[in-house]
Amino acid sequence: MANKEEILAGLAEIVEEETGVEAAEVQLDKSFTEDLDIDSISMMTIVVNAEEKFEVTIPDEEVKNLKTVGDAVEFIAANAS
Repeated sequence: MANKEEILAGLAEIVEEETGVEAAEVQLDKSFTEDLDIDSISMMTIVVNAEEKFEVTIPDEEVKNLKTVGDAVEFIAANAS
């Protein structure tokens, strides 16, 4: 299982591929919508790619709770197989 640094790095890579936001900008305390300016459509693509990369299921109702990069990293760390 990936550790939190590996999850953050992988998530940053996914965000950069989807949105063009520099991977270095993707930090634990950054809000997806406010700081990184990610819209809901891009967010769903990021979620799908993260599910594949980390072998985790992120239910749709859970996505709205993932407000920051840190929230996503914590969820993936807790739920990845």
